[in-house]
Amino acid sequence: MKVLITGASGMLGRDLQAALSDREVTALGRADLDVTDASAAREAVDGHDVVINAAAYTKVDDAETHEDEAYAVNAIGAANLSIAAAAAQARLVQVSTDYVFDGSATSPYPENGPHAPISAYGRTKAAGERLALEANPGATFVVRTAWLYGAHGPNFAKTMLKLAETKDTWSVVDDQVGQPTWTGDLARQIVALLDTDAPAGIYHGTNRGQVSWFGFARAVLEEAGLDPDRITPTDSSAFVRPAPRPAYSVLGHDAWFRAGLAPMRDWREALTAATEAGVFTA
Repeated sequence: MKVLITGASGMLGRDLQAALSDREVTALGRADLDVTDASAAREAVDGHDVVINAAAYTKVDDAETHEDEAYAVNAIGAANLSIAAAAAQARLVQVSTDYVFDGSATSPYPENGPHAPISAYGRTKAAGERLALEANPGATFVVRTAWLYGAHGPNFAKTMLKLAETKDTWSVVDDQVGQPTWTGDLARQIVALLDTDAPAGIYHGTNRGQVSWFGFARAVLEEAGLDPDRITPTDSSAFVRPAPRPAYSVLGHDAWFRAGLAPMRDWREALTAATEAGVFTA
């Protein structure tokens, strides 16, 4: 299996490289491949059996005023890679996001739930899903994820530990609920998906369970042997940002069961394993 990873220098991209260390991998970061360039995408994909597209415009707030730039990467880039994958008879894994939903649900979003993004970022990622699936429908896997943390990039968990070094107490929102997801687990889940004959389509790549940002922050401190009571709860009105955030970002995992695969483990179990693996000291 010859695998191309785009966005390979990011947090997930780095863990994908580790998870695929026994395969023939081409790892291209932003400086190596402009996914918005169709001819460059076609040239990069040629000769590969699998393309994992982890390249994305992820500056959620900036996307509100730079939606064209976000669309170029998140939608046109996905389309370019999917078209190239179809031409090369390769499978494509398009990494997507919970932001394609509006966050108004009260039970986990199913994989076939309708798009209802409330931000520019969400709109561009939803467009990327549609274009990728349209261009290579029989061999495109959309893997939606959320609330990522890992060793190789800035993330919420690392921010909490950094704050613990300088603050006695601080507040975290308790009215947004989701699924903290370790990029190490996600990378291994994507590899497991590729190693089976699972059908193309949409899968939700998040650790199981659910928790608020406040609950997640407390858990991060507990794992580090710090006092979680240093963090106090607040609501989203205390942290107004340009892009609205989904209040409920819990994704269902039925597609894994239908494909004969187990979904990812519970978020709390994953956090313990990530801590023991030295993710937050990397």
